[in-house]
Amino acid sequence: MARVRLSVAERREEMLRAAVGQIEERGVAAVRIADVASALGVSNALVLYHFSTKEKLVAAAFAYAAEGDLARLRALLGRRTSALRRLRAAVRWYAPTGQAKGWRLWIEGWAVALREPALREVTRDLDRRWKAAIAAVLAEGVAAGEFACADPAAAALRLTALLDGLAVQLTSYPGAVPRSRAQRWVDEALARELGLPREALTARGR
Repeated sequence: MARVRLSVAERREEMLRAAVGQIEERGVAAVRIADVASALGVSNALVLYHFSTKEKLVAAAFAYAAEGDLARLRALLGRRTSALRRLRAAVRWYAPTGQAKGWRLWIEGWAVALREPALREVTRDLDRRWKAAIAAVLAEGVAAGEFACADPAAAALRLTALLDGLAVQLTSYPGAVPRSRAQRWVDEALARELGLPREALTARGR
């Protein structure tokens, strides 16, 4: 059956989705241009035409995945509800005990970013934008009198550092930390940063 003719933008997005899938399955070090081409039923030359090197393809794939995660974060934080509800939803989604997918992908990305400047820029940008988004909603909640937080930027850093660290433990060492315990730690950390009792995170009307 003949393949549907795609625009350049559509073809690139198709390749990026395939690259993300191959990285999740094989790891950055093992994945090859040929793996992405084979997954799509196209030639190696076509993939190279769009990205020229494996390194550029990998960096672009991580940037594509990052934009997907940030879009989901913006949707959660943009809801028409209290800052507390939005923070709780975002933190629980992002936590390794929540519904966010792809932690293995990001752990791979962090490791490779130590040696690849282009990928390091992608992961650094994602980290910066995540913290900024969380800090902004923390500041909104303080301004609205919902909770107290003396330094939203520092609180955002501490929260994301905890979530990232738990992701490494739960993903790399299954069973090292029970998921229920990790979720409790996340809730306790969020409540502590907001100056609220943990029970306030689930109280009706909040």
